[in-house]
Amino acid sequence: MKLRLKIITAILCAVLFLGNTAFCFDQEEFIIDHLYYKTINLPKEKRPKIILVLGGGGARGFAHVGVLKALREANVPIDMVVGTSMGALVGSLYCSGIKIEDIEKIAEDIKWADISNLGVPSLITMVTSEKLLSTEKMEKYVNKLIGDKYFFQLKIPFACVATDIKTGEKIIFKEGPVAPAARASANIPGIFAPVEYRQRFLVDGGLVENIPVSVAKLFDPDIIITVAVSADITKNAFSNIFYTLFQTIYIQGQQSDKNNLAMSDIVIAPKVSDVSAIELGKAAECIDAGFIAGKNSLKKIKQLIIDKTYEKNVL
Repeated sequence: MKLRLKIITAILCAVLFLGNTAFCFDQEEFIIDHLYYKTINLPKEKRPKIILVLGGGGARGFAHVGVLKALREANVPIDMVVGTSMGALVGSLYCSGIKIEDIEKIAEDIKWADISNLGVPSLITMVTSEKLLSTEKMEKYVNKLIGDKYFFQLKIPFACVATDIKTGEKIIFKEGPVAPAARASANIPGIFAPVEYRQRFLVDGGLVENIPVSVAKLFDPDIIITVAVSADITKNAFSNIFYTLFQTIYIQGQQSDKNNLAMSDIVIAPKVSDVSAIELGKAAECIDAGFIAGKNSLKKIKQLIIDKTYEKNVL
């Protein structure tokens, strides 16, 4: 082992000495990668605690899958995930241990009929009888995928955010069954009936915290990596009730989003602002955008992990 380290050190010195005259690769990146892989192989208590925050955004949230794919390829250690809305759904699947490739396939195949009773007959009923639609299918769908797990059974710690529609309170789920929590976090108000849970009536967490960085702060992270899949609200149409309700949520959460992004150490922003929140059919496009954005952020992430490891063990 000592000989191996001496050889690596000699190579690094040679690279620095010879400069651009003999080597065409990125010297800085070479050194960062070397230090980074030494860092992530340290015992957990000696490296920084990393929390990944996955924001809401409907179908744009499929970009989270691409980001997770990029982080996994680089062996970025994720110690906890905190999500809202679609970020909660993706986070629950990932933290349960489902492979990224399988989550990708799930995202590309999912339809509104899989997670709700949305359809022409139910919409007519909603208009004529003022009866809201249901996301009961969403809870069953998540349960089927993750196996009816409780939070303490997840492979990676997870928390998600919902809103109590009666009181306006932010509800943080970190214990109990996972599926109803993820469902509540992604339950669009005004279209779907609130999820009744322990005497509360819960709807989409985006109403109170669409990018839940302040929640992540509660769990004492050293590094917060945030994935923001915000829309360009100036391009949103108002052709139906879905678009109008999403626009209301986005406008309400704009200032909160800015504050939360400012508290993040790394912000990954996939280019998905033109995708509508209800366009589930564009999952593959969003996943690709997330993967590209994740790859482009890796150098900063690695540098930050190295710096924080040094602070943790030396300062």
